[in-house]
Amino acid sequence: MKKHVVFFEVVGGTDKGPDGHRADTMPMVKSLEARGWTAEVIFYSDEQKDEIFEQVVKSADAYVSRINPGNLKSEAMYFQMLRDLCENGVKGMPHPDAMVGYGAKDALVKLRETPLVPEDTYAYYDIESFKENFPKALVNGERVLKQNRGSTGEGIWRVQLVSEIGDASEVPLTATVRCTEAKDNHVEEHDLASFMTFCEQYIVGDNGMLVDMPFLPRIKEGEIRLLMLNKTPVNVVHKKPADSADAFSATLFSGAQYRYDEPEDWADLVHSFMSTLPMITERLGGYDLPLIWTADFILDTDENGSDTYILGEMNCSCVGFTSQLSLSENVADEIISILTQTEAVEQ
Repeated sequence: MKKHVVFFEVVGGTDKGPDGHRADTMPMVKSLEARGWTAEVIFYSDEQKDEIFEQVVKSADAYVSRINPGNLKSEAMYFQMLRDLCENGVKGMPHPDAMVGYGAKDALVKLRETPLVPEDTYAYYDIESFKENFPKALVNGERVLKQNRGSTGEGIWRVQLVSEIGDASEVPLTATVRCTEAKDNHVEEHDLASFMTFCEQYIVGDNGMLVDMPFLPRIKEGEIRLLMLNKTPVNVVHKKPADSADAFSATLFSGAQYRYDEPEDWADLVHSFMSTLPMITERLGGYDLPLIWTADFILDTDENGSDTYILGEMNCSCVGFTSQLSLSENVADEIISILTQTEAVEQ
């Protein structure tokens, strides 16, 4: 092994400190160096991608991607370079297609026939299927629509039917719906037709799509975020929405309150989720688990009246741990462990 790891960043973005880096990048670099490894940060740009590729192939055992895709000019070009690096012997942390598979909202649909996700969860990849099927789903109760991209709750809408529709098999386009966006819990009322027209923007364009799933009222008790370091649960963040009638967002910006717990405090959730990891890996493309990733859960009640946990989304594109920078030590140990095991298998 070269015992060298590259961390990819990009210039600019709201996630950078005064030194131009994410707050959690340099701690990981220093933790690796403290263990006798070398590490460096490379700022990616489309114009220099070929030069960067050659440099990393020659020097590094692995890369760790610390770029929010929203800060890239061309996500496709960056991901293709990462694929090329993986194909040329550089260990991807994570592989770009794992970033797509775990980060895209339609991961929920791929996991639909599991205990993690309700069966009536759908994905709309074109406007026609959205127009045809969403009014039928809404007739059965409140729904949540989630755009594929976006952050801090933008483009995530709770949709409640206001109009009385009797025994109709689908909601008429003239019916009034109450729509609450998770970004800031603001409420709007529209007829269904105009709201669906508004939502078309989330479907068009590269990677455009909407996920449609039932609204879970126990979100008011809080969303539970499990922070994973590869296959090890590190901590749990309990995110309780603001105490107002319409609030359902679990983002800090919307007024949610965060509490940091140990995995042992959520033993049932951790145990059940860990048992599903092989199934998740298989259904999301068979790639190695990401280095740093999260899974968000909402409490629900099963048919026996017992608590159950429903997966709301996962993320592995650029999960931060800026409030617990000491985790860089664990990350460095995990990187070395993964690379050591990989070398042993290859030999």
